[in-house]
Parts: sequence; structure tokens; C-alpha cells
Amino acid sequence: MPWHTSNQAARLPGNWSVIRTHVLSRDPVCRICGVRPSTQIDHIKAMTDDHRDHALQGVRYPCHAQKSAQEGAAGRAQRPGQRRPDDDHPGQLS
Repeated sequence: MPWHTSNQAARLPGNWSVIRTHVLSRDPVCRICGVRPSTQIDHIKAMTDDHRDHALQGVRYPCHAQKSAQEGAAGRAQRPGQRRPDDDHPGQLS
């Protein structure tokens, strides 16, 4: 699936196709579900540009999408809230 809203492709190393081929041959079965063939490469630690062999795994698209969604939700949960503190209602002032 192509990236339309990410600069990830620009951050990939020049030899990405070699790395990708190697990881997919090393991990022919999805490392997340362990059932279906790998079709994508996942950075094990989210949001990193670590392209070393031990930091990558072969996965299939649905598993990769679910993992990325969970990582995104966890990252958003760690951010401070955007909500303003509640003000006292004018009718409840003493």
C-alpha cells in the first residue's frame, strides 16, 4: 500500500529493496500471526529509522495495520490532554 501522508519512503535507505528482499526471505511467514505469508516489512520498535536486520520483521498487511494502529493509539494516550480544565459555573460561585 503506498504512503500518501507519510515521509517514510524518503527516510528509507538507498538499499531498501535489498534489505526488504532479505527480510522477506528470512521471515516467509508473518512474525505477528505466524500463519500467513509475509508481504511487508515492519520496524519492530515503532517510529524508528533503525533498518538493521534485528530491528525488522516480515509481516502481512492486516497484522501490520493492526500493530501500527495500536502503537498510534498508545502514543496518543501518552500525550497531555488538549482539554481545558473545567471552570466553575457562574451560578456556583460563592
